[in-house]
Amino acid sequence: MVLLSKNTNNFKYINSKMKSPQVTIHDIAKILKISASTVSRALSDHPRISTDTKKKVKALAKKLGYQPNIVASNLRVGKTNTVGIVVPRINRNFFSNVIGGFEEVVSNAGYRMMITQTNETYNKEVENIKALINARVDGIIISLSAGTKAYNHFKLVQRNGIPLIFFDRATDKIESSKVVIDDLDGGYSAVNHLISQGCKKIAHFAGPEHLIIYSNRKKGYLNALKKRNIDIRDDYIVNDIITKDTGFDACRHLMGLKDKPDAIFAASDFSALGAMVYLKENGYKIPDDVALVGFANEPFTSLIEPGLTSVDQHSNEIGIEVAKLFLDEVKHTPASKICRDIIIKPDLIIRKSSRKKT
Repeated sequence: MVLLSKNTNNFKYINSKMKSPQVTIHDIAKILKISASTVSRALSDHPRISTDTKKKVKALAKKLGYQPNIVASNLRVGKTNTVGIVVPRINRNFFSNVIGGFEEVVSNAGYRMMITQTNETYNKEVENIKALINARVDGIIISLSAGTKAYNHFKLVQRNGIPLIFFDRATDKIESSKVVIDDLDGGYSAVNHLISQGCKKIAHFAGPEHLIIYSNRKKGYLNALKKRNIDIRDDYIVNDIITKDTGFDACRHLMGLKDKPDAIFAASDFSALGAMVYLKENGYKIPDDVALVGFANEPFTSLIEPGLTSVDQHSNEIGIEVAKLFLDEVKHTPASKICRDIIIKPDLIIRKSSRKKT
């Protein structure tokens, strides 16, 4: 509650047990006995408002701790200056780096971010998308969850005229811009490297087949084997292996085969880590008995022993390119928007886990 004496400069607060609501222009108007529109114009230095009124309004606003409602103001002109980001897991270095690169660009353009995670579940992804639509964000940036096989929630985004950009995990079921790496080339380079080290029995930890990034990494694996005339064995391909635990179990399965593989190309660094743990615990030498290559170049890959060879995805660069696309698309109406695909070339970072030859 606020009490005001006849001198508006001598008002004082009276403490209440109830928390005071946020001060609005209507509160200021009531105290000064002027209209809310006059307060609004005074705060924005409208030329039709007298200097004396402006001083009184601004002085009172400062003493009451008034903060303008930027969101409401932006909504009146059809913008919130916020962009929603949806990722499978925030605690993954890849996704945090993408977000960092994105923020580096959009913050300079006056945008704020609303970040959500799906924990790899479709239902959570749908909830997050609907929440961002309700928040009236100016754009939605997303990397699909592992559980996503339906895409109607993205059609809802587009019907609301909100720019939609996929990164890393994208879909060809929705016509929208995307920023990805050349996963096929990344998979091919990884397996070609293993072959160059003398490996001929190369297994593959594949990711969920319905996600393009994993199907392309698998295609790269298959193409490399075909080009070198190396037999493709179904028993060497284990599907839906992208976590440490599943990597551990898959490696146990492979090493239980009568004809064991001499190398594993994993579509995820985490599944490769699981394989490394199993091999170490069971007395196998890396890379002498089994060579390992992962995908993503997570920070731990250079810290473990032996260091894990991995495909670097240039995550920060992906974030920057997504930001550039977003800023360009918000300038255009949905009717004139042209979908663009940006494909970034990955790099193979070779470490001890695969280096059989010196």
